[in-house]
Amino acid sequence: MRLEKCWFCSSTVYPGHGIQFVRNDAKIFRFCRSKCHKNFKMKRNPRKVKWTKAYRRLHSKDMTQDSTFEFERKRNRPERYDRNLAENTLKAIKKIDKIRVTREERHHKLRMKGKKAKEQKEAAIELEQSIHLVKAPSVLAEDQSLTLPKIKVKVQAQAEENHAMEE
Repeated sequence: MRLEKCWFCSSTVYPGHGIQFVRNDAKIFRFCRSKCHKNFKMKRNPRKVKWTKAYRRLHSKDMTQDSTFEFERKRNRPERYDRNLAENTLKAIKKIDKIRVTREERHHKLRMKGKKAKEQKEAAIELEQSIHLVKAPSVLAEDQSLTLPKIKVKVQAQAEENHAMEE
């Protein structure tokens, strides 16, 4: 059973699924679903379509270089069947998959590391600006620590102008 990759989005195409397009020069394109096939016919570039693997890799949203990707490579050289080799290969596939998942999680954590602090900072600023919507005015009057610090402004110049206008 051979699992192919979709030419457009790089997802797995299982046997009996998807669409196969053969160009005049005998180049074969496999698509996982009609969405990918239609985008291909519209001559869209997978690197510019946000939901494809190519876009995610190009914009550093997915891992691009890792030793676990070497095992996913397509090999066309036939091998003689060996039961022990097949058994060891299946065990290794599970281990490699586990390693790849942990590395992807680590990559995602590193990408999102700065975002959490930024979101908290923005939330704190928004809360400071609109604390009156969250707390009742009576509570704000009692506990001054919830309000923003008051800025003292000199008003002597204005008071002198007011006296001049009264005369």
